This record gives sequence, structure tokens and C-alpha cells, in this order.
Amino acid sequence: MEQYEPPQSPAQLAAMHRSLRNGRGSLTRRSLLRAATTGALAAGGLGALSACGIPAAGKGQGDVSSEDHSATEKRLTFSNWTEYMDVDEKDKNRRPTLAAFTERTGIEVKYTEDINDNVEFFGKIKPQLAAGQDTGRDLICVTDWLAARLIRFGWVQKLDAANLPHAYTNLSSQFRDPDWDPGRAYSYPWTGISAVIAYNKKATGGKKVTSVSQLLDDPKLKGRVGFLSEMRDTVGMTLLDMGKDPADFSDDDYDAAIARLQKAVDKRQIRRFTGNDYTSDLAKGDIAACVGWAGDIVQLKADNPDIDFHIPDAGYITSTDNLLVPNKARHKSNAERLIDYYYEPEPAARLAAYINYVCPVDGVRDSLAKIDKGAASNPLIIPDKEMKEKSRAFRSLTPKEETAYEEKFAKLTGV
Repeated sequence: MEQYEPPQSPAQLAAMHRSLRNGRGSLTRRSLLRAATTGALAAGGLGALSACGIPAAGKGQGDVSSEDHSATEKRLTFSNWTEYMDVDEKDKNRRPTLAAFTERTGIEVKYTEDINDNVEFFGKIKPQLAAGQDTGRDLICVTDWLAARLIRFGWVQKLDAANLPHAYTNLSSQFRDPDWDPGRAYSYPWTGISAVIAYNKKATGGKKVTSVSQLLDDPKLKGRVGFLSEMRDTVGMTLLDMGKDPADFSDDDYDAAIARLQKAVDKRQIRRFTGNDYTSDLAKGDIAACVGWAGDIVQLKADNPDIDFHIPDAGYITSTDNLLVPNKARHKSNAERLIDYYYEPEPAARLAAYINYVCPVDGVRDSLAKIDKGAASNPLIIPDKEMKEKSRAFRSLTPKEETAYEEKFAKLTGV
């Protein structure tokens, strides 16, 4: 049975380029806010992918596992994003939690930071997956919408729950049942990525900013408001403010959210739509308030006491980056052991202390407090019960919906 994936529209390609330039696909992790200079990302394979779009994907090769060599080959290869793993401050080539895993298990981890963008990475691995071949990777980390696509095509292996006792027990209820992988049969979250309201108290005259409505309508913020260039985050937050559920909305609901944002654009309430480059403008006060990513805000707030955040009563959007085992991976059991290891409280705490994104592991607070008391008490890293209840996910989109929605969003943002 063929699963048709239509060629990417100009709007989708523009969204991909935005992500490569300055969205979560660029250097949005810990290094960005610490670095004095920026670096260009290599977009290998991007031209070919852009020229022809993503062709139809056959499911005939789906769910093709291979003989597991984990027992005799004590190794695995793990592809991840840049700055998404704890690093020894004295030896930048050493990753303490990975080193501890190898010391305990004898399993050597070849760790590569070769994911700059979801679409670009999909372009790298798609030919092998479509042909039923080994990608050379045992474990990958991709954002929820791409994880959903890989699962839909049958290109990743179902995980063995027997190898994941800590993951099964300690996974936060907030992330247990996404619509694209009910019960987490194929994936486990590496981290959560929340979109919240952030503001510069000095720029707002000490006034709190507490809702998307305030961002869109408060005349005192006119021309100094930012929204994200990631469609799911900006539209999802707007849908919530309008009383709609991002997990269950119609085309009309989406159009109403776009119209609401367009009104704010037309009256020049919104300064611009940005990727993570909003951080410098927010720190300087050029942007007084915005929708921003929680991991960025944690780090900004640590360096600048004028930065603060608010979780709207209407709720907020959380997406996930997720661990999956591709078809034909040679070391599936080893990969599952590594997934499970990062659901133990101590390794999970060390990771959370370094990357500052939402920790998907329950029971880490005490371990994290030993490393960083501030992080342990920060609801943007360890959400409390009230915050968990306000978290919402943007529902999975059909290929047709994604094309239509990205086109409308591109028209709104002008990029």
C-alpha cells in the first residue's frame, strides 16, 4: 500500500528555510545564548530536497527490522541535535552521562550531532529507509511531527517494553499518549519544548504580560511584540487564547486564528515573526513581550533579571523531540538500554541541568536539586501539576492540511 507524500509547496519550503536559519532547527540550544558570535549551518542535501520535494513514500519496506547484534557488538550509533547533551566543562569532548552509561554497560556510544533541521535530516535518511536499508544509526532524535511521519510510513521499529522498565515507569503523564504514537509504542521523548509568554519588565514598565490577547491588543505594546515563525507554536497559542483546543480544531478554527493574527499585523501591533533570534531583542527591550521557547527563557532569565515569563490561563503549547530506532538498526537492544538509562532520575537530572528544556522524566527533582537548586524549582524545566494540566499539544496534520496551513501562515508572516 502506497502512502502518498505530496511535493512540498513553496510555503513549506520557506518554513524549512526559516527553521534552518533561525528556528528550533538552528543553534537554539544552550550555546546560542552563551556565544558571542553566530555560525552558519551547513545545509547538506537541502538543494536536492528543495528541488524535487519529498516524493511518494512506499510503506512496503515499513517495519523492517534486522537481526539484532547487540549481544555480540557492544556499541550503538546515536544521532542528535547540537548542544543537546551534557558536556564536561573542563573537557568539552567528554559527555559525562554517556561516559557513565558506557562504564556501567560496556556499550560504546558513537554520538554524532548531525541533526540541524528535521527536514534536512529526513532527506539524509529517507533513501535508506525507503529502500529497506540500514541508515547506519541505531537511535535518532527528531521532533514530534517527523516522528509521526516515520511511524506512519513504518520506518521505525516497535520498542520492546521489557527493555524499558524505567522509561515505562518514569515517563511523565504529560507525554504518555500523543495522538501520533498512542502509548509510546515506537518513541520516547528526549525533552519537551514549551512555547510560553515572555516579557522584559523594564520594557513594559514593570507591567506583567499574561495572555496572547494582551500581546495582540494592548496599545502599550504596539510595535514591540514578537511571535514565533514556527506555525504550530504561534497558531497553537492563538487557538488556545480563542478557547479552541489545538489537539482538536477545524479548518474554520485555523482560519479564525490566522485572521486574528493578521489583524494584529495590519495594525502593526506585531513587530515581527522570529525564530530564536527574538532572544537578543527581548534582552535589549526592542521586543517588550513575545511568545518564546521555555529553554531560551530559562537561560535569558538567568542572565537578565528583567526577563520574566507567564503561563497563560488558557494554556500553552508543548512539542517534543523524540528518540526512535530506525528500521534495520543493528543494535536495537543497546539503543533501548540507552533510552531507558536516560529515564533514570540521576542521568535525567544531569541532562536537564545542562540543556534546560522540559524534562519528561518524573522523579528527578531531588537529583536535580543536588546539581542546580534553581533548575529543580523552575516550572519551565520541572513542570508542577498545575503547569502540566495547562500543557497542550498541536494535533497531527494530514499532508493536505500541512500544505494548506503552511501556505496561509507564510502569507501571514511574509516569509
